[in-house]
Amino acid sequence: MPARNESLRDRREMHNANALKIGFFGANCSSARTATLVPERWLANWPDCLKLARIADEAGIDFLLPIGRWKGYGGSSDFHGTTLETVTWACGLLAVTQRITVFGTVHAPLFHPLIAAKEFVTADHIGEGRFGLNIVAGWNEDEFAMFGVPQREHPDRYEFTQEWIDIVKRAWSEDEFDFDGKFFKLSGVRAKPKPFGDTRPVIMNAGRSGAGQAFALRNCDAFFTSTGALRLALAGTADDRADVTAYDRIVQHVRGIKNEARQLGREIDVFTQGQVICRPTQREAEDYYRYANVENADWAAIEQMLALKNITRQNTEAREYLAKRSLQAESGIGGYPFVGTPDKVAEEFAAISRAGLRGIAISFVNYLKEAPYFCAEVLPRLARLGLRSN
Repeated sequence: MPARNESLRDRREMHNANALKIGFFGANCSSARTATLVPERWLANWPDCLKLARIADEAGIDFLLPIGRWKGYGGSSDFHGTTLETVTWACGLLAVTQRITVFGTVHAPLFHPLIAAKEFVTADHIGEGRFGLNIVAGWNEDEFAMFGVPQREHPDRYEFTQEWIDIVKRAWSEDEFDFDGKFFKLSGVRAKPKPFGDTRPVIMNAGRSGAGQAFALRNCDAFFTSTGALRLALAGTADDRADVTAYDRIVQHVRGIKNEARQLGREIDVFTQGQVICRPTQREAEDYYRYANVENADWAAIEQMLALKNITRQNTEAREYLAKRSLQAESGIGGYPFVGTPDKVAEEFAAISRAGLRGIAISFVNYLKEAPYFCAEVLPRLARLGLRSN
């Protein structure tokens, strides 16, 4: 197929003029972002993912962002026990959609960079420039043990990942090269074709540590962050916030990330994530939220997630442990729960946009049951607020 001339700006904008980018997050994993036992929880089978991608594409959703997961967390639901590999998943969905950007989420230590670069180019040609890359340096030692790959010390993880992305970018831009690094020694590399349309895929990263954020600022177009202040800042309405200081902290946090990038001569967009439970009435939304997230939480899976972060009943004070355990359930595994009517959800989305966030990746308990209502009711409200063009 002939290459289309486009710019990196086109890709960063995800080929549209929406001021607030909205994506669906985690649909490649069973139960997605909700560790729940409710029977309608997401199964992440291919037919359902295919239906969801078509719904999202038709509705004008900007992107699909998968979770890179190789081993589930157990519990009665076997949370994340069933997952679809993300680059293959992206290829399949890009082939049946027309507008939406689809990311692959890749653990750099588990993929050779030349193989990865070729996979990404292939996906990018399938989607005619709509593939995006979400890089993960890795944290879950339990998963790495499956592959017999030792987890590096934290500073070395990002030094390794820097070499990895350098090789990927060179394979995207140079036909032949050698590479002599600390972790990779490559001779006589040949790499064709290049990404679609004479540019490269948009790159995202969600490193939380100082080293992780520094890596993102040097190499990525989008930085994915979850801020604790978001929960407080959105506790009230946009015009009468319950905690203005918390809202200001989000503004300062986003501004700080952007300013650090500019000091490196780069521009970076900031994204966040959350769970959406949207219903015609506030009471319906809150009742379902309690039913799915709290009353039917898969506590065994949640405790396993905490244990992997070295938070256990044995090493954590009882009250603090229970608070962390409850927060995981109530927040949709570390996000912010947008719970309410279409008006309320739209206004909260508008608030994060005003705070400087470029976009949000959202999850549902069941995407096929809930995403159509969200698209039909929330997206038009955001359009009327000037945040969406569709």
